[in-house]
Amino acid sequence: MNEKNRNTFVIGDIHGALKALEQVLERAPVKEGDKLIFLGDYVDGWSDAPGVIDKLIELRPDYDCIFIRGNHDQLFYDWLTTKKDNELWLYHGGESTVKAYEEIDREKTGMHTEFLAGLDNYHIDEENRLFVHAGFTNLHGVTREYFPEMLFWDRSLWELALAMDKDLRPEDENFPERLKHYSEIYIGHTPTIRLGATEPLNIASIWNLDTGAAYRSPLTIMNVDTKEFWQSDNADQLYPHEKGRNR
Repeated sequence: MNEKNRNTFVIGDIHGALKALEQVLERAPVKEGDKLIFLGDYVDGWSDAPGVIDKLIELRPDYDCIFIRGNHDQLFYDWLTTKKDNELWLYHGGESTVKAYEEIDREKTGMHTEFLAGLDNYHIDEENRLFVHAGFTNLHGVTREYFPEMLFWDRSLWELALAMDKDLRPEDENFPERLKHYSEIYIGHTPTIRLGATEPLNIASIWNLDTGAAYRSPLTIMNVDTKEFWQSDNADQLYPHEKGRNR
């Protein structure tokens, strides 16, 4: 496909909501050859974690797919490869994933383990746009991050954005150094519903695409060039007999 005719879409945190993922891919004008960038957290929440990973693998031949690593993906990968119990993880969504994989055969589980092992910690595209699950702490950018785990655990980048003087511009002396490296930054990890929003939030150059699909809100897909977005039904309506990450 001609690069000029290819769209780039970014998808927020899915958390096992296969039905929501299928809806956004149907509702957005996604066509073969488009670039699809997934921001991570494919598991933990709703019961369709195996189906989500199956779907992501299925998309690879027809689209230019980028799969970013989320903290829940890493937690699940650690469990798959060590079988060590993590009570905090189980409480925060892992239990539904473990139960779902009790029904999955060893061959498929192995394929999914391989998929999780191959996730990217971040992606920088040709327009110098950064896609990362959580954030980064190093003032020089993601390539200089001392602790790679921060790329899928850190919340300080989003907290920085929330605390910024909204009138600051990149040319201002006090504009945060971390925001000067990339034309735009796309993250998930911290649900926008914490701020009472169920749509993507934009502060300075940062776009937060985690619109709360792990809870009672929709999954979001956005065209990164036009900023037009499409959403699924609320995830709790798609899984009415489950709790998701709601407690």
